[in-house]
Formats: sequence, C-alpha cells, structure tokens
Amino acid sequence: MQAPGPGSNPAVQPTHAAAYKAERLRIAGRVQGVGFRPFVFRLASRHGLSGTVQNQLGEVEIVVQGPATSVDRFRTDLTAKAPPLAQPKIASVTQADYRSLQDFSILESAATAHPRIFVPPDYFMCPDCLAELNNPADRRYHYPFINCTQCGPRYTLIEAMPYDRPNTSMAQFSLCADCQAEYENPEDRRFHAEPLACGDCGPQLQLGGSEKTALHGNDSCLLAAADLIREGKIVAVKGIGGYHLVCDAANTEAVATLRRRKNRPDKPLAVMFPVGDKDPLLSVRQHVLVEDDEARALLHPSRPIVLLRKLIDSGLAGNLAPGLSELGCFLPYSPLHHLLLDAFGEPVVATSGNVSGEPVLTTNKEAARRLGHIADRFLHHDRPIVRPADDSVVRQIGDRVRPLRIGRGMAPLELEIPHELERPVLALGGQMKTTVALGWSNRVILSPHIGEMDSPRSLSVLQMVATDLQKLYGVEAERLIADYHPGYTTHRHSARSGLPYSWVLHHYAHASALATEIPGDEPCIMFTWDGVGLGADGTLWGGECLVGRPGNWQRIASLLPIYPPGGDFAARQPWRSAAAMLWEDGRDWQPVPDPDGLAFSAWQKHVNCPATSAAGRLFDGAASLVCGVNECSYEAQAPMQLEALATPCLHMPASLPLTRHADGTWRSDWRPLLTMLLDQRRPATDRATDFHAAMARVILDQARLARTEAGIQRVGLTGGVFQNRILSTTALNWLRADGFEAWLPAALPCNDAALSLGQVLEFAAGGGIHHE
Repeated sequence: MQAPGPGSNPAVQPTHAAAYKAERLRIAGRVQGVGFRPFVFRLASRHGLSGTVQNQLGEVEIVVQGPATSVDRFRTDLTAKAPPLAQPKIASVTQADYRSLQDFSILESAATAHPRIFVPPDYFMCPDCLAELNNPADRRYHYPFINCTQCGPRYTLIEAMPYDRPNTSMAQFSLCADCQAEYENPEDRRFHAEPLACGDCGPQLQLGGSEKTALHGNDSCLLAAADLIREGKIVAVKGIGGYHLVCDAANTEAVATLRRRKNRPDKPLAVMFPVGDKDPLLSVRQHVLVEDDEARALLHPSRPIVLLRKLIDSGLAGNLAPGLSELGCFLPYSPLHHLLLDAFGEPVVATSGNVSGEPVLTTNKEAARRLGHIADRFLHHDRPIVRPADDSVVRQIGDRVRPLRIGRGMAPLELEIPHELERPVLALGGQMKTTVALGWSNRVILSPHIGEMDSPRSLSVLQMVATDLQKLYGVEAERLIADYHPGYTTHRHSARSGLPYSWVLHHYAHASALATEIPGDEPCIMFTWDGVGLGADGTLWGGECLVGRPGNWQRIASLLPIYPPGGDFAARQPWRSAAAMLWEDGRDWQPVPDPDGLAFSAWQKHVNCPATSAAGRLFDGAASLVCGVNECSYEAQAPMQLEALATPCLHMPASLPLTRHADGTWRSDWRPLLTMLLDQRRPATDRATDFHAAMARVILDQARLARTEAGIQRVGLTGGVFQNRILSTTALNWLRADGFEAWLPAALPCNDAALSLGQVLEFAAGGGIHHE
C-alpha cells in the first residue's frame, strides 16, 4: 500500500500503514439524477476522507482513502444513508493505491466509460422545495419550476446520457449568477441539479388561447387560470410529461362540457386534490375513503393516481365516474400543479390531454391545434418536454397496492431476467395499453405507458420512445418482438421493420411477465384471463390455465367458448356476449337489441362469430344481464360497473361443471350461471356478487385439477380481468386457504402493459416464432 505524498490532507496522513487504506468502489443502481455524487462528497468530508467520485455513464466510481475504520464506516453509510430517491448498490470493492490528495473532490463525468446506464424517472416536488415555494422570503417564492437534486423532471427532459445539463432540454436556459453558484457548490442541495432554474433565468408561463391575447407573468397566469376554472371553464395545463385538461371537479356542468367536447361520455376522470398544511390528505379524505396503504401510495414520490372508494356525500360532481364506486385521486406533484391548486383551493379534474386513447400531447403548438376544440385556454410553458409520460395508476387489490399503469414517476422501469440475451431485442407489446421493452444481457427496460395502437400518432410515439430508449441506454436492438395476432399494429410493424423479428403468443407473454415476480424456477400454474388474444390453436383465448415456465407453457384448462356475433364489436357491445351465452344454452332473450334478427341469424350460421374462451367476454355478458349495460364507450366499462355492484364474496359457491374436451383441455361450463343472472327477483348486487364468487371458484377448481395432474402448488393470476378487486382478492384468499402459493403482479400491471416485458422473457427462454 502506498502512503500519501507530502501535500496530503493531514487528517489522513498515515503513521502506521495498516491503520490506513485506499479503496476503489464501483456503485451501480439508481445513482443518476438523485444527488448521489454530492451526497458522497459530504459523506467523505464528514468521515475525514480524501479521494474522488465520478459519474461513469450510469455507474459511479469512488476512490476513497484514509483511516481504515473511517473508510469502513463510509462504505456502510453509502447505502444506509443514501438520499431518499437513490438506490445504490455496491457492485465491487478493490484495493487502490494511495495518492497525494488534499481533499475529496467531484470529477467531471466520464463520457467514454463502459455504459451501465440507469435513466431516472420524473419525481414529485420534495418537501424542501415546497417550503421554499411557499416562503415569501425565498428567491424562488411561487416559482412554478423550482427543483433540486431530490425532485423534479428527469426522464421527460433528458436528451442524452450522461445526465448533465447540456444533455437536457434545460440547456437553452443559461443559469444566472445565483443559480450557477448553487450548481457549482457541492455543499448545496442543488449541486448539479440539472433542471435548476429560477424566475430570472428559467422557464416561464404563458396563458394563451385561440382568440385571446396571451398573458405573461407566472403569478398572473396562475391566478387567471384559477379564475377560469372557477368560472366553469376548461384549461389545458402543460405539466411535466404532457398536458392535462383541467376543470372544477365539483361543477357538474363543467365536467359535462369536458365530456361532450372530448367525446368521453362515461370513462372516469381523475381528480387532483390540493395538499393540506397539517394533513396533506385532508381534502382527499373529505371525498373518498383512504386506507393506510392507499394513503402511502398517494404520498409516494411517484405520486400516482390511486383508485379510491367514493363517499356518498362527497360533494364532487356526480358525473366524474358514472356507474362506478371508485374515483381516481392524486396529489399535485409539480410546483406548477401545487400553485394552481393553491390558487383555486378545491379539487380539479386533471385528465390526460390527448385524443381518443393516443399518447398525451407535449408541445405547445400541437396541443393548441389538437385540443383547441376542448380547452377554453392553455396554460403553456417554454420548457420543452422531450418525450411524453402519462400519470401512473395504482389500485389496492388483495394485500397490497398494485400498478395498473406505469408512467410518470414509475418508468422507465428496470428489471433483471433469469435468462441471458445473446443480442439486444426490442419488444413492442400488443395493441392496448402499449409499452415497449428494451432487453440486452439480463437487463430489461420497460417504457412508460404509450397508449392504444389505433392511430398513426400512437405508432409514431411508440417509434420515438423505442428510438429514445436505445439512444439513452447506448443499446441498438437487433431483433423486434411483437404479439402473434396479425391484426395488431405492432405485429404488422415488426414484419415491415427490416429487422429480424419474432412473434409471441399473447397469453404466454402474460404468463412470462408474471414469472419474473415469482421466485425460483419451479413450474407454475398461470391463469391468464383477459378480453382477447390469439391462441396457439388459432382461436381467441382469454380464460386460460397454463402450466409450465417461460419458453414452455402448456394449456391445461380453459372456459367453455362463446360465439359473440359481430366479432370485434363484442368488446364495446356487451349484449352480443350476453346473447351468445343465452343462445348457446338454447334460451331466447327477448330484450336483445337485435330487432331485425341479423345477429341471431349470423350466430346460427357462424358468420363473423369467432369462438372465444375469454373470461372478459363472460364478464361483459354478465354485466349486460345484471346491469343492463349494452353499449360501452370505453374498454371494460361493463365489467367495471358489474364489479361496482358486487360486494365481497363471503361464501364459496358450488363448483361449475369441469369436463375434458376433444382437444385435451378441461373446460369450465358457465351455463349453470344463466338462471341466476336472469333472476330479476334477486337484487342486482346479489347476482353480481354471486357471479364473481362463481368465477373465483372456477380458478380454485382448475388450480386443484392442475395440482392433481402436475403436482404444482404455485399459482399466478394475470391478465386484464384480474384488475377486478373482488375477483382477485377472493381467488387469492381461497387459493391460499387451500394450500397454494398464489401471486398477483405487484411490480408490473397485470394487464397488457406488461406484455412487452413478457415477450422479452419468453423469447429469451426459447419461445416464440422467429423470422430472420
């Protein structure tokens, strides 16, 4: 070991070499954009150590030297006392040579190091910045873009790595002298806070409209926007990852106007609540029921939308979530949102500023053009949004809060898979709730929610996000992976991309995605229940019981198929599933909305009546029979209303018939449920509850069958149907009581948002159909 030179820090001058040491530490994990380097600087200073810290494209290298006991304490504190948003992992520790160093310093980022990149998501405004925002004596008082190393945008403003200011959309804003001093001071919490700015040098607000003179000045714009909302107007507000359409959540007419203009008659609208001084959830608790886990989710740094049960006398508009018992609730997460909510003083609708399922809009010009028929005014700002990030959505299901949509604050999401990829791949997901996944080595990066692939802009944004991920992580995909269904946009895009491509069966991808959350490599029983997905036999699956592991799934059981007339129309017209169920059982249904008999004639002749085993279609049919929902304006509207009617299942019903069919699969027969569903003498609540209990019993019975035939105790539930709280909670409870180990996705959504990750794992494990 080499001793320090003559100019070394006296505090670390060794008198006995054995009492001193020098180490080189390589730190992986989330250490970008979270104030980790200044934390290391301050920690080393407190321990009286000298050395250096350097960002090396996603990892951090630390060289530290001094008394051995101090170095050891420093190494322990690196992870134990790291900043709240950091997730450091000590990847390696090696001995280093002593150098002649006076103190500890932060080196410039190394742009040529071997990349191990972690792109940070966008963060909420931290308590320190919130205090400054509300302090009249602070120079950033009421500045709507205040941030520090512990908060603010990241993913939506990074243009390249390493994460330094010149590589962000803030590069166009030159720092003033005061901000520059903070940026360069390692003792300041804004040291290398890349989005750093103030009212003198940073982004500014503008309130504009198609026929209005633009208003400037941050305070003036915010107060005017709050007044417009108070008047019942709709304001498009540019946030961190895109625009929100905002109106008064207690104004029934304003909500109705928003629905009419956006052509969104029924789909629930999210509500943003002001933050209380003493109790941040005071306003939320006045309108919805908040359990402890849900409160923690509301206050999590990702600030997701949390689905919460409405109070009967909440005082909010009754048309926020028609026919549903829950409301999507979230807190302000940016200083702009905080200031707007403080100025207005009451909850507001804050729904995505997009068009019919497309990704959220991000640019001032495009938002004004495409949302001009919806919004009365636009609260713009001049900080560019590099890429969209919609709000995340979570829901309490079973014993924990689980994601339904990963977006701002949660993504990009990194996971490790148990199989090594020989070459980088890019998975494109399915058709609905699309995300993309970039995989290489044993790493997979899942993008934020993109949207439905039903428009040219959706595909354009998917391509942009895919290109950006590859650029940010320094990885170029050599193969595309997409869903097996030839009608999906992503399937067709893979085939014409010019790259080698693979197709993965929809429900195998669902099962493989959940397999990443189940420890060990033993076979599992996987229930993949959703609305539609092309199966291995060419029929439409969606109520499957699979057995195996990624790369080797076998279908062991399913549901008796139905034949809804009209094919794809069945997803938005639940009466078609109800009619098919009744006709299959030889029953007539007089109220069927088929006055000319064309649907029945098509069903008899099997014309455009594709067979489907999808559990989602059974829930559609039950909802039509129980709730009278025959037309839907958004996906899963009917099953959601059926669930809202149901109560927790307290008693286990009798089993439905389970028989083996000619193709070798066991099929559960739903037909005995029809008498109960049609019984108008019983309350709709009882019938809805009984249907949920019967479907949970199907899961238990099929799991028992698989356990008998294959000796497997581990069960997973995945697919969009398991977003249903009553079904999933009941099934989990009954499975565990019967001796099964049971899982529902917790890190990933159970719906199609996880398909891209499942496609990567299924491909890595040897599954899929490959085209060179």
